[in-house]
Amino acid sequence: MGMNDAFEPTLATAALRGAACRCPACGEGPLFRKFLKVKDRCDACGEALHHHRADDMPAYIVMSIVGHIVIGLLLWVETSFAPSLWIHIAMWVPLTIGLSLALLPPVKGSIVGVQWSLRMHGFGDRAVRAPAERLQRAA
Repeated sequence: MGMNDAFEPTLATAALRGAACRCPACGEGPLFRKFLKVKDRCDACGEALHHHRADDMPAYIVMSIVGHIVIGLLLWVETSFAPSLWIHIAMWVPLTIGLSLALLPPVKGSIVGVQWSLRMHGFGDRAVRAPAERLQRAA
């Protein structure tokens, strides 16, 4: 199935739909069947989603984002208030874990959306088949 090329969303739209944990093609069906497990097909439009290869990229991006936030705040709190070590641990460990868990699904969804839009890792099969189908119809 899949979306018609005339109505295919832009790269930004596909990435934003992925960040919302929705199908990059239609924006309707859920992208994940579990916390970070991408569905094989969209429930709404039937687009194949099993081709994605996000691998470790979401974790690297999340570590960079969370690291910048937490280290910046940690330095500010330390220079402004100089709390004891146990207060630092009580503040930064839960914040780091919480931010990491909260950001992983939208970041992975964005990466899947970008891969879908750029036809990477097997998503391009729909683009390859379209010209061949047109040639068969013309003959």
